[in-house]
Amino acid sequence: MKKYLLPAALLLASSFIYAQEDTLSEKTLGEVVVSANKFAERKKNVNQKIDIITARAIATANAQSTGDLLSSSGNVFVQKSQQGGSSPVLRGFEASRVLLVIDGIRMNNAIYRAGHLQNVITVDQNMLERVEVLYGPASTLYGSDALGGVIHLRTKSPLLSTTGKIRTAGMLLGRFSSANNEKTVHFNLSTGGKRFGWLQSYTYSYFGDLKMGNNYPDKYPGFGRRIRYIAGINGMDSIVNNPDDRVQKFSGYKQWDLTQKFLFRQSEKISHSLNLQHSHSSRVPRYDRLQEERNRTLRFAEWYYGPQTRWMAAYEMNVISTGFFNQLRMNVHYQNIEESRHQREYRRYDRFDKRKEQLEIWGFIFDARKKWKNHEITIGADGQLNDVKSTAGRTNLQTGTVSALDSRYPNGKNKMNYFGVYAQHLVKLNDGKIILNDGVRINAVFLHSTIADNSFFNLPFTEIKQNNVAVTGNLGLVYLPSEEFRFTAGLSSGFRNPNIDDLARIFESNTALKRVIIPNPGIKPEYTYNIDLGVTQLIAQRIKFEFTGFYTLFRNAIGLAPFQLNGHDSIQYNGVTAAVYANRNVKKAYTYGFNSNIQVDFTKKLSFFATITYTYGRFKNDNGSKTPQDHIPPVYGKTSLKYGHPKFETEVYSLFNGWKRIKNYNPDGEDNQQYATPDGSPSWFTLNWRNSFSISKILRLQFAIENILDRNYRHFASGISAPGRNYIIALRASF
Repeated sequence: MKKYLLPAALLLASSFIYAQEDTLSEKTLGEVVVSANKFAERKKNVNQKIDIITARAIATANAQSTGDLLSSSGNVFVQKSQQGGSSPVLRGFEASRVLLVIDGIRMNNAIYRAGHLQNVITVDQNMLERVEVLYGPASTLYGSDALGGVIHLRTKSPLLSTTGKIRTAGMLLGRFSSANNEKTVHFNLSTGGKRFGWLQSYTYSYFGDLKMGNNYPDKYPGFGRRIRYIAGINGMDSIVNNPDDRVQKFSGYKQWDLTQKFLFRQSEKISHSLNLQHSHSSRVPRYDRLQEERNRTLRFAEWYYGPQTRWMAAYEMNVISTGFFNQLRMNVHYQNIEESRHQREYRRYDRFDKRKEQLEIWGFIFDARKKWKNHEITIGADGQLNDVKSTAGRTNLQTGTVSALDSRYPNGKNKMNYFGVYAQHLVKLNDGKIILNDGVRINAVFLHSTIADNSFFNLPFTEIKQNNVAVTGNLGLVYLPSEEFRFTAGLSSGFRNPNIDDLARIFESNTALKRVIIPNPGIKPEYTYNIDLGVTQLIAQRIKFEFTGFYTLFRNAIGLAPFQLNGHDSIQYNGVTAAVYANRNVKKAYTYGFNSNIQVDFTKKLSFFATITYTYGRFKNDNGSKTPQDHIPPVYGKTSLKYGHPKFETEVYSLFNGWKRIKNYNPDGEDNQQYATPDGSPSWFTLNWRNSFSISKILRLQFAIENILDRNYRHFASGISAPGRNYIIALRASF
């Protein structure tokens, strides 16, 4: 434990804080503009806690994936079940309780699960110009799922020319990292005239098997080691010893990302855009499942996702200064998503199982803003239509015979449709020193699933149907007595409608727990009620301090609980007697915590920043006892010291996590005790160093060493160990 006292003391001495890569001389409390109100708004006017990762910070981070970009900020905790995964956690909420938005369009769909997700990595981090993280319930503007907050990913836009000549700009990136033998190539090019612009982007990434660190905690010298794995020898599964047990065999994968954007400026007031995105992966091994054992033998010879694909096409029209409204935005979009799960147990050549989900999603968004005197009001309506097709089959690899298999979701029709209308208002009082934020939303969700073949489980129903209406709102106060001080207070509510994954999935939990989860059509929506208090202080234009505290009540919380199927509390499933579980509204919960950050500019070139986040959550049981809430990360954060020069930048930084003791794990949720030590998830910190050199006007070299101390560690609830000492080199050519 003494090893962690020094970084902890440094954090305490500096008030535990984080800052953006920009210096304070480049901004004040009122200069940063975000889109927390659907349209550009000054950050100082919004009471909600918001973090911004700028284009400059994205390039400096030089992250492997969008999930790693979020994690490297020090403000967002990210869980991983496999190298091709990243599941962000905001204020103790994860997966389907955190809303992912790309270019204004919700990514969450009807089968986003409550466990751990990997969908954020389908967004190319090399094409991001900005990431906005909104903390706390944001259902007024964004509807269902925004319980913990919203992660809004904004991609680059085509450039237009302000002269009579064609304008061209682009970037070529090559990146290599040693811990997984990563090779990434990215190219983007924007060409624009006065009215028409075109942006194209291509990214290819290869990730080999990930190597963990060699500096183990004294008490756990073998933690996470990949001692054995299953390989095919002469056409037969064989368990072999790993020649290097720090290499996490079968964790590598490949990914392709393409983006095409078209912009047409009809006039000074009207513009049209077409946004086309595609992400495609190879097989993504589910590394945590490949470690599972049954009868002291590795259970799965194969367990992988994919290939996973995401298509998106969106048309958007923006109008300014027309008629009654100052701004209008209209968007129609289509998404096509394919996910699949493939598994085969050791030497079971007769049982290669494939479950596949195909989603088609149509949506529309209408937003309008009106300003008059000291008032601003934004109104809007949106909708999204989800159509899910779930299929499954079992292949005998020896004969080629394909037989029927229970699908993950109902094998009939699955539809889930969202509709909502909202109004968000802002008024400035006392010469702008007092700002009130208030809003309300009405949301309606319609879900209908049918079971075409009920022979697998003989469920007592063949139809699941829900029609739910929810009203949410927010009320906030911003007090700005001066340009150097800001106080915020806010009340907000959020809701999440149970989706098809909550209501209708059939799923086997990990081998150790021996559970099978079955549908339950009686689940009701979840609600949160939240209070935020925040203080921001700017001192002598050199020190910026920020503190935000929150308390959230969680009602109708959906969680796994014992259930019965046709009067039985256990059934035979995949050769195992498994206890029957189902999602139920069995719990009430509360969560509270804080985030604190500081930035100090010693000079225009030398700056220090740090952050710390603490979260505590408990479920309230009917008998008066309390149970730890799952998804609650340990204390985590970042410290950094950076020197910046136009031609050279260097930064030394540390990422850290505190202990997550086993007594604070949720035994029935998604905390994955089986992937921790007997005592829980040990505390850790990493020491890292990154540099950037301008070779010429167009060439920039980046070099970094991550985890210099070669620490062996895992993020809480993760099923794969983090990279060991990792050398990264990248070359960027901008023109």
